[in-house]
Amino acid sequence: MKTRIVLILVALATFLAAGCLPNPKSGRGFVLPTGNAEKGKTAFIQLKCATCHRVDGVELPAPTAKAESVLVLGGEVTRLRTYGELVTAIIHPARTISSKVPVRTYKSAADTPMKEVNREMTVEQLVDIVTFLQPTYRQIPPAPSEL
Repeated sequence: MKTRIVLILVALATFLAAGCLPNPKSGRGFVLPTGNAEKGKTAFIQLKCATCHRVDGVELPAPTAKAESVLVLGGEVTRLRTYGELVTAIIHPARTISSKVPVRTYKSAADTPMKEVNREMTVEQLVDIVTFLQPTYRQIPPAPSEL
């Protein structure tokens, strides 16, 4: 009987420990180098992000997309976007759609309004663009209805 209880406890401990293992696709331990905001602004323009995006408080070329398609980045938000969320929004736009875009299901990056730039953007440009964008977001308290 004692052996059976010990075996059950060992199996249970093994099962619980397995649940603590990180997912191989986890972002844990993923850190990008420090970027340069000025270079990020330049890359934002070079990669034609300004065609469909304005950045709150930043002077950029005027978007050429239809007015209803222009998405303003930055500004006042009730929850700041993390570095990882901004990286994901750029490299995998179907995964993270802005709350400023009408709710819709996107099956792939080709289905999103955002042009895929992964094949032409360098890692340095990505890091610089995120460094440029992140400080343009300003956190405000949520409205009472959002609490």
